[in-house]
Amino acid sequence: MGDVIEIRVLTGRDAELRACVDDLARLRITVFRDFPYLYDGSLDYERNYLRTYLECPDSVVVLALGEGEIVGASTGLPLDAETTEFQAPFRAAGIDPATVFYGGESVLLPAWRGRGIYRAFFERREAHARSLGRCCRMVFCAVVRADDHPRRPPDYVPLDAVWERFGYRRRADLVTEYEWQDLDEQAPSAKPMVFWEKAL
Repeated sequence: MGDVIEIRVLTGRDAELRACVDDLARLRITVFRDFPYLYDGSLDYERNYLRTYLECPDSVVVLALGEGEIVGASTGLPLDAETTEFQAPFRAAGIDPATVFYGGESVLLPAWRGRGIYRAFFERREAHARSLGRCCRMVFCAVVRADDHPRRPPDYVPLDAVWERFGYRRRADLVTEYEWQDLDEQAPSAKPMVFWEKAL
């Protein structure tokens, strides 16, 4: 594995993003199989999910390329372009989704971790959100799993401390649910997701 890492920022306005969809889909399926997501994904589901980013001109996808291959990605878009499930807790709290930028996911293959790429993902997403001129807060959400979950690895360390160093705080009052199929499930089920927030 080489040491050269390229960080590339694409938006929903870039034709290049459409050409990356299958690579992004495979990356997401691979990374999200691990705890805490345990995601049993499919290319068709991922293509449909990623369509939202293709159809929103203000979306952003930050790519990490190693040896010319996509090894990581971080996504985001204005919250008012997301589903009602993600907007609902903000509307209930009196927060206009049009003023919020939602950081979708940040996924990075294990071999490329520990090189500052994750921080670069957050910085580029936040810069894009600020450039829109209408978002005053950045949020993302994380799945909530029980401490005694049977698939929790003994050495698992949540990223809470990392997110706090990046300036985010956990908003226990902003919670939603999202549905996907776990590796040991026969059908999709709803999972609780808690939001983290940072002022822009």
